[in-house]
Amino acid sequence: QVQLVESGGGLVQAGGSLRLSCATSGITFRGYAMGWYRQAPGKQRELVATITSGGDTNYTDSVKGRFTISRDNAKNTVYLQMNSLKPEDTAVYYCNAANNWFAGVNFWGQGTQVTVSS
Repeated sequence: QVQLVESGGGLVQAGGSLRLSCATSGITFRGYAMGWYRQAPGKQRELVATITSGGDTNYTDSVKGRFTISRDNAKNTVYLQMNSLKPEDTAVYYCNAANNWFAGVNFWGQGTQVTVSS
């Protein structure tokens, strides 16, 4: 059974930090690019960051310099370190796994809530 389980969300004050984790099982982890997405109320789900199997990363402009995506292939886990958090970062954050060879094969976690207060 394929599972992606996010953890690490919570309530923090502006300027604080959180580290999200996404533990995967049931997939060949090195065969997937990983990504973090988020969705705030009234907004579309948006891409936050991606990381390839080899460790190449990309970020949406609004989080560049503040967020860092990483992966531990030995632990089948992807992380999102979030620093200098802003109220605008408040959203449900979702983990995604996209197969390197089959475009239609992807999996989603159930999400973790991040709330940043002023």
